[in-house]
Amino acid sequence: MRKIVFLFCLAAGTFCLAQKQFQPAGSTLLEMADGDLDGDKIPEKVIIYTTKDEGELGKIREIQILKKVNEQWTILEKSKNAVMESSAGGMMGDPYRETKIEKGILIISQNGGSSWKWDVTDKYRFQNGHFELIGTSSTSGRPGDYWKDIDFNLSTGQLNYSKEVENTAEYGKSLKETYIKKGLKINLQNRNQEKQQKIILPKTKEEVYF
Repeated sequence: MRKIVFLFCLAAGTFCLAQKQFQPAGSTLLEMADGDLDGDKIPEKVIIYTTKDEGELGKIREIQILKKVNEQWTILEKSKNAVMESSAGGMMGDPYRETKIEKGILIISQNGGSSWKWDVTDKYRFQNGHFELIGTSSTSGRPGDYWKDIDFNLSTGQLNYSKEVENTAEYGKSLKETYIKKGLKINLQNRNQEKQQKIILPKTKEEVYF
């Protein structure tokens, strides 16, 4: 029993040293999750920091994915774009909600707004040497006006769009469309860019931004 406790403490101590080594100076820990992300059955560590650096919409967040190689923790990938800045949620403040790992997929959820609200959940898979966005789902709108729902599977290219309109006098009728858009490459590094990628749906002419 003592040996097990000793080994656990040793492993925990090794990770704590690695965390301090890679933690951005002056940052604070926002969240931590662990799970196998590259299919080797060895859990990775996902750490999100709120850095001291200011962006246009609050403090910049940094996500790090740490991998254990030969008993040493190394950075598999890190990004300052995948998690939004600390005040990017508008009147609702901090947009960050949670990060989790399910069946080898990294899932990040964020939301914000005021009377007009939005939420987005991104799913990343480790492939081709980095974490690629394989799916994103979002909802946006305001009660009494309309709600937009977008579900985009980047692996298959299928984009499901729906707009449920309550205020038809101002916003017209409700709309639905399924569209195939392949070849869009988004990852931890180029997510949430100032210049967004735009898709114009051919039937409804609705605009979708990523």
